[in-house]
Amino acid sequence: MSYRIGSGIDFHQFAEGRELWIGGIKIPHHKGALGHSDADVLLHAVCDALLGALSLGDIGVHFPNTDERYKNIDSKILLKESMDLVSGKGYKVVNIDSTLCLQEPKIKKYVPAMQEVIAKVLNITTEDVSIKATTTEEMGAIGREEGLMAMATVLLQKI
Repeated sequence: MSYRIGSGIDFHQFAEGRELWIGGIKIPHHKGALGHSDADVLLHAVCDALLGALSLGDIGVHFPNTDERYKNIDSKILLKESMDLVSGKGYKVVNIDSTLCLQEPKIKKYVPAMQEVIAKVLNITTEDVSIKATTTEEMGAIGREEGLMAMATVLLQKI
């Protein structure tokens, strides 16, 4: 069997008047992530990991922020389209390991719902989706709650 590994990373600023979407779940918070789409850092990092594993470019290549079709788009759609590209190359997801980095809000109670959303879109089990979180111990822009970041690693297997 042929295996491919991909990694993805994404950053977004926090902004007043925006909703906060992480892992396909709306998280209650006084600020949301700023972006052309819904600015879901976790799903964007997973998209980049999927695309990168097969040398298909990145999320900006496939879903440019200059294209009005993607204005305020639900990032689950971007994840599904990224997975369609992976499936079209004859691969499936084995597992995902991801890390969120944000000072606030705490997301532990939302992780199972995020796992369900991602697993459903990618046609895998929730046990195949690892989501961890950390803070920067109040250091830097993330520690000052100016933004948030996500990293994802994906293992693909040739079908």
